[in-house]
Amino acid sequence: MKTPDLSAPRSRHRLIAALAALVTVLALAGVGVYGLLAGPPTAGEDANRGSGPGPAVTSPSDPGAPGDPVPTATPRLPSVSASADPETFARNVATALFAWDTASGFMPLDYTSVVLAVGDPSGAEQAGLAADIATYLPNRDAWIELRHYATAQHLTIDQVFVPDAWDAALEQAQPGQLAEGTIAYTIEGTRHRDGVWNDETVTSEHPVAFTVFLVCGPTYDTCHLLRLSQLDNPLR
Repeated sequence: MKTPDLSAPRSRHRLIAALAALVTVLALAGVGVYGLLAGPPTAGEDANRGSGPGPAVTSPSDPGAPGDPVPTATPRLPSVSASADPETFARNVATALFAWDTASGFMPLDYTSVVLAVGDPSGAEQAGLAADIATYLPNRDAWIELRHYATAQHLTIDQVFVPDAWDAALEQAQPGQLAEGTIAYTIEGTRHRDGVWNDETVTSEHPVAFTVFLVCGPTYDTCHLLRLSQLDNPLR
């Protein structure tokens, strides 16, 4: 990696841009409500889908490149705390979704596995959910670049509410299209990133908004994640 001119103002601007950059969002039709309105799978579909072990991560999956920051403590992945309360669970999902640290040695797929672990046990939305999560994380190349600056991210939540559009969707849904306890929460907050440039901490903040689709009781004893809206295109 070519050593940048630390005296040039644009060198610092480059890091700020890297901190603020979002991975290109996949084009999605609407915000994923179509997947939920498809209804639960039939018994035959469950049998044909097959089941396998979910992703599990026990250690960093990609060793750091020479010159990358070395973690000062044993790296740990975030987790999504279980809850039977929909709003609490929505907050837990949002917090874990935005919590990552490129200096940990973990890669984007490791952080993806954390959120997938609390997905709908039926597996009906597993592929769609995995695609949703990928749009919230830097891709592999961007991750490796951000790791040179020990970039980390977290979310502060300002508002959590059931959007009016979800109430309208429930009114239009046909009987049996949505499992009992299915609900949507729109979350508004601030994404915080920090990194190190020339031994100085550089930070950025960016407002974000998105919707999480959950299924809770009475279908399940605890809540599970179905889908995520496109980032900054939530239900209102």
